Amino acid sequence: MTTVRTVTGWLTDAYPPGLAEEWDRVGLGCGDPDAPVVGVLLAVDVTDEVIAEARAVGAQLLVTHHPLLLRGVHAVRRDQPKGRLVLALAEAGLSQFAAHTNADAADPGVSDALADALRLTDRRPLEPAAGPARDKLITFVPPDHADAVVDALAAAGAGTVGAYDRCSFATPGVGSFLPRDGADPYVGAVGEVERTPELRVEMVVPRGRRAAVVRALLDAHPYDEPAFDLVELVSPPSGEGLGRIGRLPEPMAARDVARTLAAALPPTATGARLGGDPERLVETVAVLGGAGDSLLDAARAAGVDLYVTSDLRHHPAQDALAHDDAPALIDIPHWAAEWLWLPHAEKVLQDAAAAAGVRLETHVSRLNTDPWAERY
Repeated sequence: MTTVRTVTGWLTDAYPPGLAEEWDRVGLGCGDPDAPVVGVLLAVDVTDEVIAEARAVGAQLLVTHHPLLLRGVHAVRRDQPKGRLVLALAEAGLSQFAAHTNADAADPGVSDALADALRLTDRRPLEPAAGPARDKLITFVPPDHADAVVDALAAAGAGTVGAYDRCSFATPGVGSFLPRDGADPYVGAVGEVERTPELRVEMVVPRGRRAAVVRALLDAHPYDEPAFDLVELVSPPSGEGLGRIGRLPEPMAARDVARTLAAALPPTATGARLGGDPERLVETVAVLGGAGDSLLDAARAAGVDLYVTSDLRHHPAQDALAHDDAPALIDIPHWAAEWLWLPHAEKVLQDAAAAAGVRLETHVSRLNTDPWAERY
């Protein structure tokens, strides 16, 4: 048997909270981190019906894409929707965990599940997230102390590049200095210009380890006043970020792409809607799970033939299609697009439980929590 803390930790590893938007509220929203878990239900939303299903399948943890308490709640009352849900979770002994925009931006994440529905290849983020913030430390060390200084900097967190640790680069040169009264020079004498062989040592530093690495340098360097530079580096784009751009296995008419998506999505009242020329030949596609009209300009700038997302509003969609270089648009139901991610998240849990030798029953909810019930 395992705990809520352990199971949600597996999800946190797959969908790091640091990828979430600032306004988001991801993680454990309700429950006891140390409660035991043998069953998990995954769903897009927290609703009365989903909580009832979680109880019926014997789950102790409800994992949802959408947070339960995204906006401020100032009272927990049974006669209010949010209060009723919180109380129902507590009474059922259910914990609730959300992976929202962090799952959107993760690699792989929500948009990858949508890209899978179209079998997109050669994928990259539509709006790439910056890679980890890094600095470069440059210092000047007597050759016989270089290894000790590099060891100390590496122990403090410098010099990690991908799967490699203690990475450094050194070039020889000559240092020159004039010790003044009060100095305690490692080489040379007060009042005399000294020239001595030195190595210029360079190492990358995670920005969060900057202070620790500088302290390590000052402690390990033989000079009483070591010279060093700390340069902020531009972070290259990572494979993480919102949306995905990819290529269809073979070109298709826009209407056929829409039909392919409609067949892959769980059925809803509204279905898929196509904007632009239905006969347009589509080779490159941008997809974004969830509400995506904020990235209409990004999709056009990327030069794709088609942009697939949800919750496109009248005027932004109309304005986007008016551009000469506009991609065609497909608007799909928000719930249906994000539902595709649930089996992916379930596999994350199954693989982690198997690796840990833990018995964990997982279930994907097939309840339609889309707000629209019928179309006339």
